[in-house]
Amino acid sequence: MVEMFSDQLRVDQAILTGESCSVEKELACTLTTKAVYQDKTNILFSGTVVVSGRARAIVVGVGANTAMGSIRDSMLQTGDEVTPLKKKLDEFGTFLAKVIAGICVLVWVVNIGHFRDPAHGGFLQGAIHYFKIAVALAVAAIPEGLPAVVTTCLALGTKRMARLNAIVRSLPSVETLGCTTVICSDKTGTLTTNMMSVSKICVAHSVHQSAMLAEYSVSGTTYAPEGFIFDNGGMKLEFPAQHPCLLQIAMCSALCNESVLQYNPDKGDYEKIGESTEVALRVLAEKVGLPGFDSMPSALNMLSKHERASYCNHYWENQFKKVSILEFSRDRKMMSVLYSRKNMEVMFSKGAPESIISRCTSILCNDDGSTVPLTTNMQAELEARLHSLAGKETLRCLALALKWMPLGQQTLSLDDEKDLTFIGMVGMLDPPREEVKNAMLSCMSAGIRVIVVTGDNKSTAESLCRKIGAFDHLVDFSGHSYTASEFEQLSALQQTLALQRMALFTRVEPSHKRMLVEALQHQNEVVAMTGDGVNDAPALKKADIGIAMGSGTAVAKSASDMVLADDNFASIVAAVAEGRAIYNNTKQFIRYMISSNIGEVVCIFVAAVLGIPDTLAPVQLLWVNLVTDGLPATAIGFNKQDSDVMRAKPRKVGEAVVTGWLFFRYLVIGDAYFYPCAAAYVGLATVAGFIWWFVYADSGPKLPYSELMTFDTCSTRETMYPCSVFEDRHPSTVSMTVLVVVEMFNALNNLSENQSLLVIPPWSNLWLVGSIILTMLLHILILYVHPLSVLFSVTPLSWAEWTVVLYLSFPVLIIDEVLKFFSRNSCGMRFKFRLRRAELLPKREMRDK
Repeated sequence: MVEMFSDQLRVDQAILTGESCSVEKELACTLTTKAVYQDKTNILFSGTVVVSGRARAIVVGVGANTAMGSIRDSMLQTGDEVTPLKKKLDEFGTFLAKVIAGICVLVWVVNIGHFRDPAHGGFLQGAIHYFKIAVALAVAAIPEGLPAVVTTCLALGTKRMARLNAIVRSLPSVETLGCTTVICSDKTGTLTTNMMSVSKICVAHSVHQSAMLAEYSVSGTTYAPEGFIFDNGGMKLEFPAQHPCLLQIAMCSALCNESVLQYNPDKGDYEKIGESTEVALRVLAEKVGLPGFDSMPSALNMLSKHERASYCNHYWENQFKKVSILEFSRDRKMMSVLYSRKNMEVMFSKGAPESIISRCTSILCNDDGSTVPLTTNMQAELEARLHSLAGKETLRCLALALKWMPLGQQTLSLDDEKDLTFIGMVGMLDPPREEVKNAMLSCMSAGIRVIVVTGDNKSTAESLCRKIGAFDHLVDFSGHSYTASEFEQLSALQQTLALQRMALFTRVEPSHKRMLVEALQHQNEVVAMTGDGVNDAPALKKADIGIAMGSGTAVAKSASDMVLADDNFASIVAAVAEGRAIYNNTKQFIRYMISSNIGEVVCIFVAAVLGIPDTLAPVQLLWVNLVTDGLPATAIGFNKQDSDVMRAKPRKVGEAVVTGWLFFRYLVIGDAYFYPCAAAYVGLATVAGFIWWFVYADSGPKLPYSELMTFDTCSTRETMYPCSVFEDRHPSTVSMTVLVVVEMFNALNNLSENQSLLVIPPWSNLWLVGSIILTMLLHILILYVHPLSVLFSVTPLSWAEWTVVLYLSFPVLIIDEVLKFFSRNSCGMRFKFRLRRAELLPKREMRDK
């Protein structure tokens, strides 16, 4: 800036800094070292909006050399981050493919001795027969439905989060929220309402009492004209306009004002045009109401929202006629307006309290409406209260005054702004959202640290954090609060230690936010960053989860992974809980699909080791894998959140999808990756059903077990039974039915990882119950409909056979309930395995950490 054409020039730099308050510009050079955008008061930035005033400036940078250009360059330098779930699923898929391939080759090799069995018609035909079994085994063992089920689960989570006002733009980021360890939250608009609101009113009560000043509190934290005024004792004033000082404050607030308050029916909200502080005074005038009507409060509530927005303000504007105005100037720090009404002229003034008080010679009393001289003691008491409101409570304070002018005066001069009558003083702030405190406490109980990031002053931000109430555990902010310049001056080691304790980061620029995200990520933190302005875009893109505000700029939204429709911090916490639930559901259906599929592997492998006939035909394996596994696995994605989902610590980014304790449970319930001879339950139950029919079933041949093991030589020796008994479809049907039913019971186990079925009953997920019923109906269909039973090599079962199937299947519920009990009591977490690795998947350090 090189020349001023008005008393002042104010610029809204929210697009760069995120701060709603406009900045006053001046010609003098900035003396601040390492000045941030807010400190550069002699520079105008491309893209910012002039709120008031006129000036001339010289262009010193265009394109990439502007502040906006540097933000664009920073975004180009930031690459997309791979989500933790995607990394672990990639590792899981590679590892699983290798293990399954190895097991399939092993099954084929183990059966080499059976290649020459007469039943196959030769060595080559036997090799081809067992190769088909190995291929079917590979198809059955690899959960090819996993990508579809994961995508479905994420999509369902996205739908639920949309109901919570969290709109997901990147599907994999839904799950990443579940392992978030640090939330860097913008202050303005996220923790606060981004709506200036009058919270305190200070007036002179009476000069005849020891407590000369009276103070009122004002409720309501938005631009909606809804709220009440309370006295020092906390009693609500039924008719505030009957108090002389409050009435004059309402008149001054409405008339000495250039802003507009209106209702937007499309958004269903009240919005401002003009300075935030002036709109706050408009809202105060509405809350005070009008005098002379006992039914005023209820009458106002009967108006439509459009009429109610500025009803009282319009009343005062219609009662008075504006004659002249003295604009706000930097040297006076006040503005005045001359009004006429019914043969009287009155001037209303508002401005910085120190400027107004110094020009006052009298003061209005609230008890009787009298005007008395302003003494030195009164002035000292007012200044002391000002220091308390502006200092300790960090409120933005304005003083209001009036002066009766000579009749017929048509203009105002600077000399008129003296001998004023002090009306009162108001303190306003951008108030914290009411729900933020509980949301922050939820984060702390969930092991998530919140860092408040703002371009505002350090003292103002610290005061807001105290008002929120979620930082009460900090005695003071020493060592927990840093400005950007203070943090940059620390050594590398000191910065590392500061990041571990930081709760507040103030006076920041876009580069500082990106630096904060990178520094936290280097400490292996999973960072969620909120923002709404163009200035936030680089940090939003760099963060593991970028969260833009619904009211923010399009640039911020395009760089983010998620958009908060209601700009509310509490919605982030709800989204984190949903993200954790999604990961739990993902882990549950991975567990279900793997345990079921590996049960099939174990079944065939154990049959080969024991030397008994094939328990399942290839077509039966494919039916179980594609049809009966898929429906329940998909329905598990509809599981509800565990009750303690936000009381657990965030999982580590490097944590495998399947941990050591879950691996042990899988061994017992359904897998045997490393120890096939350990006989996983699903495989054992399936083989047991097969053997039962041959050895014990009343409808079976009741063979000795040794005969079953030498079935392949039946045609070369004399037996008491026909060799065709080994081609009977009953034993494979029993095995297949045991496998299907035990998987249905296993699906119920996966309603929760650790919660008992007594706590989370089956009907908590009706989709799962429905999928189990549908699966069983399909299975019964192929058993009892003749063409299908021939196609799948099965036969109808008797009631006695169904009873044995249930006896073999039901124990899976009891076993997992016992293991869940150990998990809830932390025994499982302390269980040490004598394996080469304690986890199913090999641990890898993240390449970018």
